[in-house]
Amino acid sequence: MDRYARHNTLLELLAERGRLDVDDAAAELAVSAATVRRDLDHLAEQQLLTRTRGGAAAHSVSYGLPPRYKSVGRSAEKQRIGGAAAALVRRRMVIGLNGGTTTAEVARAVATRADLADAPGRGGEPAVTLVTNALNIAHELAVRPHIKIVTTGGVAMPQSYELVGPLARHILGEVSLDIAFIGADAVDPEAGASAHSEHEASINALLAARARRLVVVADSSKLGTAAFARICPTDAIDTLITDTGAPDRASLFEERGVSVVQV
Repeated sequence: MDRYARHNTLLELLAERGRLDVDDAAAELAVSAATVRRDLDHLAEQQLLTRTRGGAAAHSVSYGLPPRYKSVGRSAEKQRIGGAAAALVRRRMVIGLNGGTTTAEVARAVATRADLADAPGRGGEPAVTLVTNALNIAHELAVRPHIKIVTTGGVAMPQSYELVGPLARHILGEVSLDIAFIGADAVDPEAGASAHSEHEASINALLAARARRLVVVADSSKLGTAAFARICPTDAIDTLITDTGAPDRASLFEERGVSVVQV
């Protein structure tokens, strides 16, 4: 188990139990107590937990794991999905991305495409304009000179780093997108794409509505499930990019007219 996988597991155990003992955690992770102490010290520096004598305690605030820790799950599948999504992008396109670990992989794949990065646009024009309400995506890609980053503004959601609220809606109401790449907590052939947070779903729905083409990116564990707040109905989805883990569930989307790419 690598460092980030350990951090992810420790945070999940802490969320479940409220407190962790170093020796108990070391036994569960099959690592030394010294390794667990170093991991807990690092996570405490990131203000993700409170160190105690002999262990750690959860913060009193309520938040989910930041994306950099959640991204260890199904990372290979998400990277393949990100690469397939990035292949749809053409020079001078305006693309939109919401927050999430899968859309972060889309952003990275777009940013590292050699044909976009190596050939500058006319008169210094950006190769791609990227509109996002995700703080982590904007932060990561802001150093890429060939990508113009447009953020929505709004109130930051600590669970996803997404900006939501009236300010985000105002900016999105003024832009037009060639493609919106939307990640979702659940994608069902009957119910469409949905999110756990109604605030995020509202902004994601507007992001999708401002695009000429809507591409939903979701690993196969999300297919055939539903979350609290709908982002869009199935018939609004042009393309679904997923992995090969659930071919039967993916075929149900094709039956409803959605173009499905499995990678």
